[in-house]
Amino acid sequence: MLKILIPTLMLFPTTWLTPGKWLWTSVTAQSLLIASMSLSWFKWASETGWTSPNLYLALDPLSTPLLVLTCWLLPLMIIASQNHITPEPLTRQRLYISLLISLQVFLILAFSATEILLFYIMFEATLIPTLIIITRWGSQTERLNAGTYFLFYTLAGSLPLLVALLLLHKDTGTLSMLTLQYSQLPNPTSWGNKMWWAACLLAFLVKMPLYGVHLWLPKAHVEAPIAGSMVLAAVLLKLGGYGMMRMMVVLGPPTKELAYPFIILALWGIIMTGSICLRQTDLKSLIAYSSVSHMGLVASGILIQTPWGFTGAIILMIAHGLASSALFCLANTSYERTHSRTMLLTRGMQMVLPLMATWWFLANLANLALPPLPNLMGELMIIVSVFNWSNWTIIITGLGTLITASYSLYLFLATQRGPLPKHLIYLNPTHTREHLLMALHLIPLFLLVLKPELMWGWCF
Repeated sequence: MLKILIPTLMLFPTTWLTPGKWLWTSVTAQSLLIASMSLSWFKWASETGWTSPNLYLALDPLSTPLLVLTCWLLPLMIIASQNHITPEPLTRQRLYISLLISLQVFLILAFSATEILLFYIMFEATLIPTLIIITRWGSQTERLNAGTYFLFYTLAGSLPLLVALLLLHKDTGTLSMLTLQYSQLPNPTSWGNKMWWAACLLAFLVKMPLYGVHLWLPKAHVEAPIAGSMVLAAVLLKLGGYGMMRMMVVLGPPTKELAYPFIILALWGIIMTGSICLRQTDLKSLIAYSSVSHMGLVASGILIQTPWGFTGAIILMIAHGLASSALFCLANTSYERTHSRTMLLTRGMQMVLPLMATWWFLANLANLALPPLPNLMGELMIIVSVFNWSNWTIIITGLGTLITASYSLYLFLATQRGPLPKHLIYLNPTHTREHLLMALHLIPLFLLVLKPELMWGWCF
């Protein structure tokens, strides 16, 4: 663990002491090196259980894929932000990179924590850098409103979790994930226990987000700069799913009255947010709502608590992290050239940038879960496990899959096909940096087809 954490912390002096002209090169190179080193976590010494460097930080097959995704994303965020941030004063450039690095440190500590309280603190700490990135580097005046939504939704959802954890510590005497699963929990049928169960999951359902508490996400995505959108879509939403998986094992099965409302909201959210996507005019807003739709599927997979549901959820989280982040990068390349996110004003791009249209096509196919990509594998496992739980759900999940395919194709056709608008007289050509960025998103996604057991979690 320290072989990744210490080099990540050493990125701070690299950022602040490197001469200005070498800043982006040196930080990108070092973060890529850290990302390459993190791949060694996939090499398992033990067949099952935790690989524990110490009592507070440990790895297991559930957290490893998410940790590697976190490390992989930092160099990609730095590469994506370069064009947007370079015109700013040097101190601000250094501050921006430092915020991205601190975000990675908090996420590594959150995903590898064995103490639930340490996980909670790091879960909350990720708010601060994300909030500063959205409110300081966002593109429009609405960014302060978006930051307020983001902060208060997450904080309001997290406070019941803190109270629930303190109660749990009072009853069991420990909050360590290593020992908590063996301790005796209080009476599961009492009303107090049901309230406690709901409080434990509320913070994670807001963070995912569950349909009904999702309004902060489109606002935050639309107003954030490219790195903010990437880290929100790829990793921060996954904190909710990861926290739910960790807490579900501790909490035990919920009663019907508790599970039904959450599962119904998650499944209904797939239909509703997919339908919202079909009538979006804003490019980033469409991609943000599609994230809510996919996370609804993940939430329903986790809430029914079967091995297939858990496995499908983690596969879909990793695959969605790469595909959604790639779509935000493509939206950013389009925005940097046309200075508009309205799809009507940026159509016909295939005429001018044909190679970028190929990346759009591949990213959209990944988003709509084309076989044999991991997105499809995750979705199928969740759909089968939810169908096994109740046959009626096949109507909602099937319709959701159809709507997902519809808005993905709509997104591609609206941005790439059709006549080029008259106002787009001069467009910059695409850069090698942008093609490298897209390759680093989509090549891992295609390679995961060959070795999916890297992200199965501890269910198989």
